[in-house]
Amino acid sequence: MHVHAHPDDESSKGAASTAMYVDQGAEVHVVTCTGGERGSILNPRMERPDVLENMTEIRRAEMDAAREILGITQHWLGFVDSGWPEGDPKPPLPEGCFGLVPVEEAAEPLVRLIREVRPHVVTTYDERGGYPHPDHVMCHRVTVAAFEAAGDPDAYPDAGEPWEPQKLYYHHGFNRPRTQAIHDALLERGLESPWAERLEKWVPEPEWDARITTKVPCGDWFEVRDRALLAHATQIDPDGHWFAVPMDLQRAVWPTEDFERVVDRTGAPLPEDDLFAGVRADVGAQPRG
Repeated sequence: MHVHAHPDDESSKGAASTAMYVDQGAEVHVVTCTGGERGSILNPRMERPDVLENMTEIRRAEMDAAREILGITQHWLGFVDSGWPEGDPKPPLPEGCFGLVPVEEAAEPLVRLIREVRPHVVTTYDERGGYPHPDHVMCHRVTVAAFEAAGDPDAYPDAGEPWEPQKLYYHHGFNRPRTQAIHDALLERGLESPWAERLEKWVPEPEWDARITTKVPCGDWFEVRDRALLAHATQIDPDGHWFAVPMDLQRAVWPTEDFERVVDRTGAPLPEDDLFAGVRADVGAQPRG
């Protein structure tokens, strides 16, 4: 079960490994916390009044298309997008948005869903949210709370029979070592890198990069990832940086999607190359306590 903040996050984070696991017979669920109602239009082709007026419906349709491409089961958690606050100082978040919901309240529907679906593995964002969007940070907090509560019979007693997932991961797909390696390979080929300016401003954090524990080889599914991304037409510019790196270079230089294992109840050794390493299908039905 992947827990994401907005429609399109499931396609920009971990989509290749998702498609791989689906093809291998795994049941993969994506939980989308908000509808992306306040998302900006990031594709110049979609900057039209009719799109702005119908963002909620359009983003749901985009999610439907991406869901079919990835082969996942998708669930809306039903919260309202907080938007990206701009200004200095930043303005308050809009009343009623996801970022302002108390964590214990926002975790309840996710606990209920975990107990219904019974995933063995859960993924979400790190404590920074991957980047500091209020919905991403909130998604992290809610997922961690729900992961811990789902197996506790005393927590949310009306939200179904307890179920304790075996592993929790954070996405680390957009990490500096990967970006640097692809940038260097592009320059070696005499190609322009879309990451030059970003890398100039990116302060190295070796301790942060060392948190990656799990590299999932999924290069054969990069095209599926890209098709899912393109389904989110309001959010993805087909001429943008996502598609500026030749596919053969991506596979040669960095053919994995990367994660940090945060909770493990299987005893699987590290490092790993599989989110399901050590997972047993018959474990998880017994709650804590």
